[in-house]
Amino acid sequence: QVRLVESGGGLVQAGGTLRLSCAASGRTFSSYSMGWFRQAPGKERGLVATISWTGGRRSYADSVKGRFIISRDNAKNTVSLQMSGLKPEDTAVYYCAQARDSRAYSDSVPWDYWGQGTQVTVSS
Repeated sequence: QVRLVESGGGLVQAGGTLRLSCAASGRTFSSYSMGWFRQAPGKERGLVATISWTGGRRSYADSVKGRFIISRDNAKNTVSLQMSGLKPEDTAVYYCAQARDSRAYSDSVPWDYWGQGTQVTVSS
């Protein structure tokens, strides 16, 4: 059974930094692409960043390019999101997700497994 547990959310002032982490278990972590998504109040969940199973390919939403960095440690079964230059519009619940299929990568792969989410609040 796949389990994803996020950590690292919190309250930060605009311009600040936060690092989110997601610990995965249940499948061979190094075989699956990972992603970070977010959902703000009243809005649909949207993609923030994705990373391929080897870490060799990454993609970002236009709104976070140049500010956020996704990374993974396949030895520790973790994926992280380093967020800098935070803006109030980055306020959301952030979710870690794992792709359904092994060795598949794109922004539109089926993301079948989700964590419980961690709140990020950016004050102005």
